[in-house]
Parts: sequence; C-alpha cells; structure tokens
Amino acid sequence: MTKTTLPLTLLLILLLLSVAMLGCTQETQNKIGRSLQNWTGANGVLEVYSGGKVVKRFIKIDKLSTATATSGGDMNRPYRFAYGVLDTNLNGEQDDNERKVYFEISDYSTNYVFYGDPGT
Repeated sequence: MTKTTLPLTLLLILLLLSVAMLGCTQETQNKIGRSLQNWTGANGVLEVYSGGKVVKRFIKIDKLSTATATSGGDMNRPYRFAYGVLDTNLNGEQDDNERKVYFEISDYSTNYVFYGDPGT
C-alpha cells in the first residue's frame, strides 16, 4: 500500500465499524464496551462490610462478572465473580504476601460495594 491509501483504508475501516455499531442493540453495545473495559482493566475495589466495618477487601479487580448458565438459554445465575488481590491487612495496597484469588459474591447480599480505584 502507498502512503495515501493507508489513511483511506483506515478511514474506511472506521466508517464500517461505526455503521456496524449503529446496527447493534444497546445490550450488544454494552457487552462490547464491557469487553473493552475488561481488556483495558478497571482496577476496581470490592469491599465487604459487616456491622458497618470493612471485613474483606479485594483490589486490582479487572471486571466483576455476572455468572450465566452454560446451557439452556441466556439465564443469569444469582452471583457475581472476579479475580482480585485479597487485601488481608486492609491497607489498600498489594503487599508481598497478598496474591490474586478467585471469589464469588451472591446477588442476594447487600453488604458489599464495588468501585473504581480513585487512586489510579
């Protein structure tokens, strides 16, 4: 390709992607946005409360996902899951002895808060 056709090709690709996105439903656009966010990383924090105090904290969470059924349709399961660093001493930083773990949170629980890390 020559130098003049490269920008035209790029422009054509962007135009086609824009038209394709306009044809997508809102849910499809949301899924695409979530997958891009997952790829770029959200660096989220999840805090679990008991008696008004933080008792567990997970940091460096890329994405908190809703579990879905593996067969039989598009049915959501009643829990969310993710991978994050278990902040055992609740200092908000990953220390040498703290590792990334898998965890699940029930949809029926109201004692947790998930947010983007304001320090990043």
